[in-house]
Amino acid sequence: MRKIGFLSLLITAALMLTLTFPVAAAGPKAPAALVAAAPASPAAAPAPVPPHPRVHEAIEAMRNAREHLQHAEGEFHGHRAKAIEHLDAAIHEAEECEREP
Repeated sequence: MRKIGFLSLLITAALMLTLTFPVAAAGPKAPAALVAAAPASPAAAPAPVPPHPRVHEAIEAMRNAREHLQHAEGEFHGHRAKAIEHLDAAIHEAEECEREP
């Protein structure tokens, strides 16, 4: 059972790093250039934002890892609870990424 817990922690860390580095590397977004507003018309409605399948898959994987950690036996000196907290934060951030255009 210790191996399963350790493997779950390892997977969790890998998922968090996978999501953290690309977001951190992107840095802050540059301000958009000002464009003169055109008259609004029904034909010029903005296209719907395409889904982010990789982000969605990552969220599902983190939720799965969180579920595994919740049902793991042992507390691992408080590391299991801390890993769940980090997963909750990572899931929240990934959901924010998913809402971005």
